[in-house]
Amino acid sequence: MDINQLNEHFGLPGVLAFRATASGLIRADITTPHATATVYLQGAHVAAWQPIGHKPVIFTSRKTELMPGKAIRGGVPIAFPWFANRHDGKTGPSHGFARIQDWTLAFAALAGEDLHLTFTLGPNELSRSLGFDQFRLAYQLTIGRTLTMQLTVANDGGAPLVFEEALHTYYAVTDIHEIAILGLDGVSYLDKTDNFNKKLQQGDVTVTGPTDRVYLDTTATCVLKDHAGKRHISVAKTGSTTTVVWNPWEEGAAKLVDMDPTEWHEFVAIETVNAATDAITLAPGATHAMQARVSVEEIGS
Repeated sequence: MDINQLNEHFGLPGVLAFRATASGLIRADITTPHATATVYLQGAHVAAWQPIGHKPVIFTSRKTELMPGKAIRGGVPIAFPWFANRHDGKTGPSHGFARIQDWTLAFAALAGEDLHLTFTLGPNELSRSLGFDQFRLAYQLTIGRTLTMQLTVANDGGAPLVFEEALHTYYAVTDIHEIAILGLDGVSYLDKTDNFNKKLQQGDVTVTGPTDRVYLDTTATCVLKDHAGKRHISVAKTGSTTTVVWNPWEEGAAKLVDMDPTEWHEFVAIETVNAATDAITLAPGATHAMQARVSVEEIGS
């Protein structure tokens, strides 16, 4: 659908409106009684969510290129059907093809004080060229005082579908030096900054340098304590047994052409994932749902 058709079929006065960027990307601008948000149809990409009375919760780089076919830096990229790079020796875009494809908006409605959106993605020329032609994805967003994101994968083929997936969420913080992440104490992780060595988390997670950790076999809720911002961001999940914590730090950010070199201290990624030894094997005709529910609480001085 073009902009006019989207606004005619799904637009809600004062709540949901569709606009195009100068490069041609289509975005949904959202205002509910309790939050504002921005979602791009490319990648079904949540680029902003800000509950009323709070600072922005989702970080998107000021330098990201909003171009067709190019991944957006920040927000909530959807990784599918692999996380990071392919493991089968074949080539393909980093984090898969879902985040650089245009999704179809299938449903939009205001229920109570929350906006409900459903996006879908099926096989296309790019996915088929990468060997994926028997799947369907549905991505349901509930936007309001809290943000709920649910990715459902269906296997339409006659053989098991093996895949990885992630909601690669960038959370805005006041200062990366003054955060702590609760919920991962005692969990084993692969340290990608140290040759994938397996380590054990002891205590809360703090970020003091380049960080890329794949926490395995965990379904725990994580609480991001943004001490300088005087708030807690809670990330509860279902259908996910991997959590990734990532920040490139100064030296890593300098290598990212779509991130301002000063932005690394403004975010931390806490990702809801199924990857590595937690990859999903989905039987023919079966479905799998993975959900993250985000809430924010202001903390007094």
